[in-house]
Amino acid sequence: MCPQNIIGERVRLARTKAKPPITQIDLAARLQTLGMQVDQAAVSRIESGSHEVTDVEVAIIAKALGVKAGWLFGESEG
Repeated sequence: MCPQNIIGERVRLARTKAKPPITQIDLAARLQTLGMQVDQAAVSRIESGSHEVTDVEVAIIAKALGVKAGWLFGESEG
């Protein structure tokens, strides 16, 4: 199956490298407070690349993880 998003790997990386690490459930809760209706299963699908992510959702995910949207797309390493 072909991935439907390219940010999944970076979402997982940002989540697991956070201090303390952010669980998928915690990320889902953060996203919900920012208006994105997802659950842990949806976060898992985003990370696996099998869930299509809109540009608005990328911005919300970046905010929830404390990273820049460009970083999620692999534009920089830091």
